[in-house]
Amino acid sequence: MFDFDTPVDRSGTYSLKWEEAGDALPMWVADMDFQTAPAIREALRRRLDHGVFGYSIVPDAWAQAYVDWWGSRHGLAIDPDSLIFTTGVVPAISSMVRKLTTPAENVVIQTPVYNIFFNSILNNGRNALEAPLAYDREAGRYSIDWADLEAKLADPQTSLMILCNPHNPTDMIWDRDTLSRIGELCWEHHVTVISDEIHCDLTEPGVSYVPFASVNERCAAISATCMAPTKAFNIAGLHTAAVMVPDPTLRHKVWRGLNTDEVAEPNAFAMDATIAAFSQGGPWLDELRAYLAGNKRETARMIDDYNASEPTDRRVTLVCGPATYLLWLDCAAFVGEGKRFADTDGLCDWLKDEHKVLFSPGAQFGGNGRDFIRINVACPRTRLREGIGRLADGLNSL
Repeated sequence: MFDFDTPVDRSGTYSLKWEEAGDALPMWVADMDFQTAPAIREALRRRLDHGVFGYSIVPDAWAQAYVDWWGSRHGLAIDPDSLIFTTGVVPAISSMVRKLTTPAENVVIQTPVYNIFFNSILNNGRNALEAPLAYDREAGRYSIDWADLEAKLADPQTSLMILCNPHNPTDMIWDRDTLSRIGELCWEHHVTVISDEIHCDLTEPGVSYVPFASVNERCAAISATCMAPTKAFNIAGLHTAAVMVPDPTLRHKVWRGLNTDEVAEPNAFAMDATIAAFSQGGPWLDELRAYLAGNKRETARMIDDYNASEPTDRRVTLVCGPATYLLWLDCAAFVGEGKRFADTDGLCDWLKDEHKVLFSPGAQFGGNGRDFIRINVACPRTRLREGIGRLADGLNSL
């Protein structure tokens, strides 16, 4: 039994999540307020006690940890030779954008989507070509606009697609048929796929995800999959991840890019943390997933209570799927033409200043994100209730 209820004081640890929030309760960046698994902390303690922190290699045990974890957890048979170490998923994506495309080419993304994808594309002189997801406001669900996606992939200037699987911020898990159809379109139009699967271990209990490379041989041949223990085990600050590239020719290009960009060498703690996470962290992660599912249910209950107390034109819609600990809240009732706020940037600033709670405004995620806020529920339940309570109080006062 692991403790996710006791709050951890993160002051004095240079926490981005908490320092940026100031005196507000932070429920924004994808960073959990839980201590990582005891097995990881013990592995790091042993490494720290050794006292020498020179250059590290990537041992065979690192690759085997990935092979064993994805094989047992996700049914994906990984060739250990297909794995390349990298310091993080974002550095890897940026490197691959540079290596696999040329300036002014299109990189397709399905918006609203993880906002840093835009940085990796635009900062490298490529075009971020949005293929917006279709949104059903009444149902609170997104789906793929296939005609639009195919048109974007068929553009001769398009050479790359970044797939978010599972999808952040909508919490969707793409099923096998959907991934197969994406793969076929990309194969037909000669588009390489980077599949960001960093959230794959944070599905609800009993719910699995489908690795893009596992769908069929074509999906494997055209893809590079970004993997890491960092999101699931809350060790992002240790800078450890992997890119899995089954095709040898594509793999060499990715490997060359990562090494040229100097993001392919581990720090002194990366190997120990990764191996401990994947070899010993399973029981902790399973309890975490159950706890996060409870937090999502509690958030939905509190949002329902708020909506029940308000007229239809003041209600919000929660988009909540079976993956990640990030919820996507439709606040269109309070933003837009004729409303107090032009978009949720203004709403989030006001909530931070007046009600001391910080969320991520949605415009940065593209698509229809300007109507949404993203909520991080990876915290002790008492803190969750306080944060959602402040949100409800704020909306009630508008």
